[in-house]
Amino acid sequence: MNGDDLAGRPPAPTGPLEPWPDTVRWQPISRDLIWVELIRLGIGLAVALVVLGVAWAVAGHWLLGAALGVALLLAAWRAVTIVRAVRAWGYAERADDLLVRHGLLVRRLSIVPYSRMQFVDVSAGPLERAFDLATVQLHTAAAASDARVPGLRPAEASRLRDRLTALGEDRAEGL
Repeated sequence: MNGDDLAGRPPAPTGPLEPWPDTVRWQPISRDLIWVELIRLGIGLAVALVVLGVAWAVAGHWLLGAALGVALLLAAWRAVTIVRAVRAWGYAERADDLLVRHGLLVRRLSIVPYSRMQFVDVSAGPLERAFDLATVQLHTAAAASDARVPGLRPAEASRLRDRLTALGEDRAEGL
């Protein structure tokens, strides 16, 4: 049997997000975002280790040494999850909306209708610029429905911004 039920219908999806990966063509983001996130983690970890190390050297309490160990373990765990989290990001352009997915433990799928977009923002911080990356931020009337697509090359971010802006204007004219 090929997975269809007896009536010849495909099986029901196993969860609310299951049909999306198979029904749309997902565009991945750049894997260079992994390096950006790992550097951010490293900077945060360095600050935490310096503070904990100085406090441990001054106070000498064993709990501060334990906190150093826990910080290192958490950083190692976070480094592994960063790689998987970046690979989970994706976006898909459809006729009437943009889909954005991300998340590992909690999978999130945002569907942003072009007609609801108010403006589209492209940003790139110092680390993103160093790795030739940008983030496209979509703003809608409802603050909870704002979506972002990080880890895009600047040319793709500009193309997506221009396309989404044009589609948003076209769809909004009919309202």
